[in-house]
Amino acid sequence: MRILWLKTELLHPVDKGGKIRTYQMLKELKQQHHITYLCFDETMTGPAEWEQAREYCHELIRVPHQTRAKFSPGFYADLALNFITPLPYFIKKYESRVMQQKLKELTDQERTDILVCDFLVSSVNVPAGLECATVLFQHNVEEIIWKRYYEVQEHRLKKAYLYDQWRKTRDYERATCRRFDHVIAVSREDRELMQLDYGIEAIDDVPTGVDTDFFQRSGKEIQDPYNIVFTGSMDWLPNEDAIQYFTEQIMPAIKRAIPDLTLTVVGRNPYSGLLELSKRDPSVVVTGRVEDVRPYMERAAAYVVPLRIGGGTRLKIFEAMAMEKAIVSTSVGAEGLPVKHGEELLLADTPALFAESVIRLLTDKALANEVGRRAAETVRKQFGWRRVAERFAEICAHTIQHGRGSSFDSAFAVDPKAQPVA
Repeated sequence: MRILWLKTELLHPVDKGGKIRTYQMLKELKQQHHITYLCFDETMTGPAEWEQAREYCHELIRVPHQTRAKFSPGFYADLALNFITPLPYFIKKYESRVMQQKLKELTDQERTDILVCDFLVSSVNVPAGLECATVLFQHNVEEIIWKRYYEVQEHRLKKAYLYDQWRKTRDYERATCRRFDHVIAVSREDRELMQLDYGIEAIDDVPTGVDTDFFQRSGKEIQDPYNIVFTGSMDWLPNEDAIQYFTEQIMPAIKRAIPDLTLTVVGRNPYSGLLELSKRDPSVVVTGRVEDVRPYMERAAAYVVPLRIGGGTRLKIFEAMAMEKAIVSTSVGAEGLPVKHGEELLLADTPALFAESVIRLLTDKALANEVGRRAAETVRKQFGWRRVAERFAEICAHTIQHGRGSSFDSAFAVDPKAQPVA
């Protein structure tokens, strides 16, 4: 197959869940299929990132585009103006007439068997009437993320803004899923949710994978019996909320039982409040972006996933499982993964229960070791990337055969003035 893969960014540095999933998928697909990778060219990228793209595509095409820097005057102006547009802000900021034209040009030349639109944000630039088959790769159900963030927000003004974003995201996502030939979700739960709520039938799910050769214990690190670790991009709202929730409502109870407890937060762009907390409290260690998360994971006695917001599946849990870590997660954090409470991890959905579960793992080494062993066994047997990519390719081939260029008639097809579907 000749696959045109549309995404908003280059993949290097491969430092967040969506990038990791796409990078590993494309590396496998590239061995059997021709990959053209089409993305925006942001100013922070350069020749090094362009050269590294050879790892996951045969051809790289970049389109110039610039989004507003977070917290700049232009950023806040765009947020304010977003109240009068039907598109949610995170979609609107990637709208590009140049990208729309480039997509049309590439597909008109019959260079493409199938277009894979990676993440919902990329869909805003998919024009109507393409000559190739089309797939929307849904790493999350975006509406659910915004709904959950709205539900946990207490500040009245922010809550009003989040409600507006949730409503717009729901309408846009429903309409967009309907106009692609096929939708691929990353879990059975996401697939069933979109089938029910969005009324789409042409949808399948492909599980998340993990690089089991890369994520394994080295035996070189000494474990700290009272250290716990969280990994994830700290400029993603669900991760920021998770750490705020953990440090404010869970960690104090653990420290009353285990005064020597330390938390290591590993991930790029930590928010200012977290950096301030780490200065005041030496038990909270913030690394920022690191080249390799494995040493931090290996040194920890337990891995925590206190997510209250999110969708899709969490790659971080599979990575921790492959590293044989004892994991405590909320149900939201483990959503969509084939894991069971008390087997591959412990689930806890209240602050008291989460704290109690972490204390159990830190004070019962035999339990922690057994939970970590079962987790590693599960993920190594079932979720290597080759099997995942083969399933993805099968769905694409079926779509080419049965669903070429069929349903791009939504009001949201690159029409920013269109009204949301009721």
